[in-house]
Amino acid sequence: MGNIIRKLNFIKFNANAENLKRLVLILSFVIGIVSGLAAVFLKNIVFFTHDLVTHGFVFDDSNYLYLAFPTIGILFTVLFAKYVIRDNISHGVSRILFAISRKHGRIEPHNMYSSMLGSTLTVGFGGSVGLEAPIVLTGSSMGSYLGRLFRLNRKTIMILIGAGATGAIAGIFKAPVAAVIFSLEVLMIDLTMGALIPLLIASATAASISYLFMGSGVLFSFDLIDSFYIRHIPYYVGLGLFTGFISLYFTQTTFLIEDFFKKVKNKFLKVVIGGSALGLLIFMLPSLYGEGYEFLQLLINNEVDGLVNEDIFKISSSTTHIIIFLGLIVLFKVVAMAVTTGSGGVGGIFAPSLFVGGVLGVLYSRLTSLIPGTVIPEKNMALVGMSGVMAGVMHAPLTGIFLIAEITGGYELFTPLIITATISYLTIMYFEPHSIYTKRLAERGELFTHHKDKSVLQMMKIESHLETNFKTIDQNSNLGELVKVIAESERNIIPVVDSEDNFYGLVFVNDIRNIMFNQELYDKINVANIMYMPDPVVSPDESMEDVAHKFQETGHYNLPVISNGKYLGFVSRARIFSTYQKLLREFSQE
Repeated sequence: MGNIIRKLNFIKFNANAENLKRLVLILSFVIGIVSGLAAVFLKNIVFFTHDLVTHGFVFDDSNYLYLAFPTIGILFTVLFAKYVIRDNISHGVSRILFAISRKHGRIEPHNMYSSMLGSTLTVGFGGSVGLEAPIVLTGSSMGSYLGRLFRLNRKTIMILIGAGATGAIAGIFKAPVAAVIFSLEVLMIDLTMGALIPLLIASATAASISYLFMGSGVLFSFDLIDSFYIRHIPYYVGLGLFTGFISLYFTQTTFLIEDFFKKVKNKFLKVVIGGSALGLLIFMLPSLYGEGYEFLQLLINNEVDGLVNEDIFKISSSTTHIIIFLGLIVLFKVVAMAVTTGSGGVGGIFAPSLFVGGVLGVLYSRLTSLIPGTVIPEKNMALVGMSGVMAGVMHAPLTGIFLIAEITGGYELFTPLIITATISYLTIMYFEPHSIYTKRLAERGELFTHHKDKSVLQMMKIESHLETNFKTIDQNSNLGELVKVIAESERNIIPVVDSEDNFYGLVFVNDIRNIMFNQELYDKINVANIMYMPDPVVSPDESMEDVAHKFQETGHYNLPVISNGKYLGFVSRARIFSTYQKLLREFSQE
């Protein structure tokens, strides 16, 4: 695909504003078709892979196969990424956010298929992750590819990336409203009519494709039996707090386990450790195998009493044992997911967050039922719990609210969904200001946000604003040699370096005007005596937001850029501010 792009050298699209809008709408429709087909294809191929792998054995007779399957799947995924794709294909949503903020919306073309194949190998063999993030990356990659193919501007490419993500979510869940909200809330696409209409087109198109090929059975659907009663509000408030703290556990445990695997440098050792740990978890709790939607469907349909007999402990179906069983599933599903991704598997946290939320809702319902006289609809609690964990883990309360409202076929639970999702979000925000998608990016200063000023600064790179037309002078030179350099220089700052460009300081012309014309001093004063070490300096890997703070705090007009003691050039306040204003105007236009 990359060779095709290079041969085409990109299609140059020259048009007025109206024609550009029409093109974007057409491309959004195309992206919706591709995203919908990708969702249908991936769900089916993973189903057939899973069926092929597990066909012919029953857990009671062949449970030791659970120890081997995850390792095989993760190994195949690692080999595929390392030797075929030769790139990292994990953490789909985070990669999209990074591409938006730091790569001008460029997502590698291989992501249009590589993440799908990688997740098929991972999930089909039992990896405890979801398929949503790979599909989202597939759709967004298509949007990025088409935007660059027609040489559209950065803002338009971002809209097409959002259209791809929207189409992917709509195709998987057949929830077009939640899909649009996901792009606005998680990918932080601006809520303008110019951005909203393409998202709506992609969403409706992808959902229609899913309906066309798979009817109503893309993932799961539920029919509500019990209505919402105002007297149950305190319980939904409690569920919001419960899901908020579990979301915090979800996020912190994931990063803790993934940090452990990052310390293991050998990829194949990671596979052995991760695959063995995952196999052991699935061996003990088979409900952790794969996405877990089948177990979740049975659980929410109140068939949990029979499910407890699947685990190796053969515990009874008493209330106490079921509560312990569900608690173990909640705790170890997060571990299983993090082990899968940390050891090299490909998948997302969308399905695990829904799974944990659903199980947590049933667990919470069973716990509250221990209070005499308390009767709460278990199915309602399960569905609202899904919304609460999604809101907390992804920091996306609206996505959680509308997704559950749409997959239940109505808005009967709208009020409790709002209550629980909002409280869950506020709870985790007190402890963790960034979502599981954005935490790493925020720590590196690479996060694109809804704040236009900060987002524009994130898009600006120091290397693009580096000025190198400063004459330098050797540290061992004298004043006479310095005057000759000043005479040839267009700037009033002279960097002091050696033959290997090691940086020693600066000479500011205004500081030496009183002696620079006194020829008697030319041989008596060395550059080392009149230079100074500037504070602060800039590193080439710093964020532009940090550089802007340095300009603001110091009042300087130019700052030297130094890498490992080597002089690279300068960044100037005027040039950065000019680029900032230009980008801000571009992203503020409808």
